[in-house]
Amino acid sequence: MPQMGFYFDQTRCIGCYTCAVACKDWHDIDSGPVKWLRVQTIEDGKFPDLFVAFLASHCYHCENPPCSLACPADAIHKRETDGIVVVDREKCLGNSKCRTLCLNACPWDVPQFGNDEGAKMEKCDLCLERLEQGRQAICVEACPMYAFDIGPLDELKVKYGDSFEAEGFIYSERFKPAVVFKNKRRD
Repeated sequence: MPQMGFYFDQTRCIGCYTCAVACKDWHDIDSGPVKWLRVQTIEDGKFPDLFVAFLASHCYHCENPPCSLACPADAIHKRETDGIVVVDREKCLGNSKCRTLCLNACPWDVPQFGNDEGAKMEKCDLCLERLEQGRQAICVEACPMYAFDIGPLDELKVKYGDSFEAEGFIYSERFKPAVVFKNKRRD
C-alpha cells in the first residue's frame, strides 16, 4: 500500500497563515477553536541573535495512528489504499461521551472538537476529495511560498530527502508520522 505523506519546508514558511485560512474556507469550518491546519511560531534568542521559525502542522496520517487505537467507537481508521487516516463522524461518540480519548492519545493534538456539547471529532484528511480528483490539497495550492507538498511518502523522500526534523516537532518512532521536513536550522 502506498502511504500518502506531507512535506513541509520550514525554511520557506513566513507565517502568513494563508494555508490555515484556505483550509478553513475550503472545508467550510466555522471560525472558532477547530483548526485542521495550525501554524505555530517558534521564537528564541535575544537581540541581535534572534531565531524565528514557523511550523505548519495538521494530521500526519501515522503508520500506527494513536488516535485510531484510542477510539472506543472504532470511528477512526487508516485507509488501506493510501494510508490516509479518516474519521467516520457518524460513529464518533463526540466530546461529551468519550472525553476526547483520540485527542489525548495524539502527541500533536491533531483531533479537533468544537465547543458544542457532543461535538464530533474532525481533522485533516489531506483534502481527500481533491486528491481523488487529481488535484493537490488546498494548503499546497494556497501557499504563496511553495512550502508544502503532498504525495506518496516514498516519492516525497526521494524528492526532498528523508528528514523528520523540524523546529517545534518531535518525531515518534512508535507512531511513525508520514511527514518529511526541510528544517530551518539555527545558525
